[in-house]
Amino acid sequence: MRTLNVVLAVVVSLLIGFGIFEGGLRLTSFAPVETGNRFDPALGWAKEPGAVVTSRGAEFDVELAFNEHGLRDDAMPDPAKPDDVFRIVCLGDSFTLGYTVAREDLFVDLLEDWWQAEGRRIEVINAGVEGYSTDQAARWLALHGATFAPDLVVHFPYQNDIYWNGQKQYLRYPKPRYMPTGRPEARKLDEPAARPWTQEWATTIALGRLAGLLRGGKQGPEWFVPEGSDEPILREFAPLLVDPPAFLTEDPENPLGRTRGALQAMRDAAADVGAELLVVPIPDQSDVDADHAARFGSETLGLPRALWDPARPVDLFLGHARDLGIETFDVRSTFKALIAEGQGLYYRADWHLNPRGNRALARFLYNELDSAQNDLLPPEFAAETKLSAPPAAPSDFPPFWLMLYGVLVVVLTGMYNLTYRAEPLTAVLPRVAGMLALVFLVFLGGRALIVALPPDLGGVVLFLALFGLFAFILFKLGRRIGTIAELTIAFIKRGHWYLLPLLVVLLSIGSLLVVAASSPLVAPFIYTLF
Repeated sequence: MRTLNVVLAVVVSLLIGFGIFEGGLRLTSFAPVETGNRFDPALGWAKEPGAVVTSRGAEFDVELAFNEHGLRDDAMPDPAKPDDVFRIVCLGDSFTLGYTVAREDLFVDLLEDWWQAEGRRIEVINAGVEGYSTDQAARWLALHGATFAPDLVVHFPYQNDIYWNGQKQYLRYPKPRYMPTGRPEARKLDEPAARPWTQEWATTIALGRLAGLLRGGKQGPEWFVPEGSDEPILREFAPLLVDPPAFLTEDPENPLGRTRGALQAMRDAAADVGAELLVVPIPDQSDVDADHAARFGSETLGLPRALWDPARPVDLFLGHARDLGIETFDVRSTFKALIAEGQGLYYRADWHLNPRGNRALARFLYNELDSAQNDLLPPEFAAETKLSAPPAAPSDFPPFWLMLYGVLVVVLTGMYNLTYRAEPLTAVLPRVAGMLALVFLVFLGGRALIVALPPDLGGVVLFLALFGLFAFILFKLGRRIGTIAELTIAFIKRGHWYLLPLLVVLLSIGSLLVVAASSPLVAPFIYTLF
């Protein structure tokens, strides 16, 4: 029995250690990504009906909830279109889904809210799924269009659609493709093998990213070296090149030809359900922001400006659509004007539209769809009392961190003053405010640094920073580490495995207090933690 207790003590110790390490990593960008995806034999993947997941990044933290049809939309027990309702279905990828914004900031929902505030009976259904290329959006419309019976279908392609329209697989899922003729490719989609359970660990993700960085990072079948450069770039950036590589134009992939075929298939699917089709390409930031284009060209592509053109993907979609008789809107001039005014429409590190960018896109669509230059909205659905202007974006002042800082200063100053009544408030307030200011400065500055770096590098820097902090704590503990180890070993040898969690908590608190007392540099952070 004693031997069994010792073994249990060792196992519990290892599990506690791993749990602390894993839990710490899950608070960073190494947390496993939730998607709510399930295999779909026709589309490759779709959203699990009723799923609720969280999308997190350095600049956003968003809940994604899906209704009974696997759409990020309101509950819809009966998908049949009500009488006297004009229904719009929006197709696209993560931009349309709103992978990085709450629904109240998503252009799809903003449009519906504005129209219904004017008393218009217009419904907007969000059929976007992150990762979908134009071929999957076309396939979804062919399969489910009759169920939702839209009057207008609006597709929002992004530049990486072009490359992925030529691929049989996206990440671990297979996907359908269309021939350049617009006919679906006859191919069975096989369900992928389940992911190894170790891939659900943040530890595995962190070690994998670190190993990839040590190997040079830019390796694998999704990378290639373009002419005029010695550095590899992602194949999905190939449509930006002035001289397209052969894999974009030649069989069996032929992404450029298959992109046209997917648009043709979408046009035919819309016609089959009696709907008009509108294509609104979402431009990459490089296409509408000259400063960003300069950074992207040098830092990501490593190419001189003469060898690539950020306007090519949108121009390609617009050209194919017009050749096929599909209505198009081009939002680029509007975005360029807003960015020239100093408005940031995209996240800094992530490539998606931020809440302000979504609002700008919604305002553009609102104005264009009501324009007399097109007849996409029938006259009977015009506004009787039109809003003078769609509601502006909510003010981002004061920012959340400033409000949090103010609340903490008040609360902590009050608690300190109640505990140490002899000290005057005029002496306590500056100390508490200064301590919190230092904490906020380090955390906000560190976050800004992580956001400014490439995502993979930013995650590694954060990992190394946490490792450095841990090493600093060990250094400050000095000889006390031996005492801690001796005490832990004694508990293990005696088989007191059931007391180990309590021992870890007490030793952790004691160690942090010792470090705080010995180092004024980290004391504010530790005392704030307590």
